[in-house]
Amino acid sequence: MMHVSRLAEELILWSSAEFGFIEVDDAYAHGSSIMPQKKNPDVAELARGKTGRVYGSLMGLLATMKSLPLAYNSDLQEDKEGFFNVVDTLIPTLAVFAGMVKTVKFDPQRTKLAAGRGYILATDLADYLVRKGTPFRSAHDIVARLVNYAVAQKKDFNRLSLEEFKQFSPLFGEDVRKITLQSSLAARNVHGGTAPRQVAVALRRARKLLEMGK
Repeated sequence: MMHVSRLAEELILWSSAEFGFIEVDDAYAHGSSIMPQKKNPDVAELARGKTGRVYGSLMGLLATMKSLPLAYNSDLQEDKEGFFNVVDTLIPTLAVFAGMVKTVKFDPQRTKLAAGRGYILATDLADYLVRKGTPFRSAHDIVARLVNYAVAQKKDFNRLSLEEFKQFSPLFGEDVRKITLQSSLAARNVHGGTAPRQVAVALRRARKLLEMGK
């Protein structure tokens, strides 16, 4: 349930007007009683709340067992109510949650736009300088100052001129333009990385595990 709750929190945030990354299907949402334009991701919110109920049953059992000697004790009869409550909560929660996830619609343009904000390529710029011989600590400081400059100028990295880059290090060259969101993702081509190839491997592994569990 912890994983369900964490994913539910992400879906709630992503479906908000501020993020707008996803749209939850109407079958798993409910209109606001006050705001006509608002759609509440009810299943995600209820699943997040049900996690508290499950945790409560766990803590109740742990409290019961905390000072028992190493043998069977009648105190353990108290485990039944919590156990059956968890089963009755968990099974339907997972079933409905799975249905919601299957019907979620993503907005690729919105997610791509968000991924490019916040100077997310700053680490890649530091790595770029490291590959040209700059110690990482120095590269980190250089890029930090570059970010502060870009923020003050209200510019993204792709709007900075090469001359502006060179104000912070003469090692910046035209090849700095090759640092993009796509190249950043592709560079993490290691187990569990963000490269498309690694994501495809992770998806295949997940699907295989799901098939094994049927």
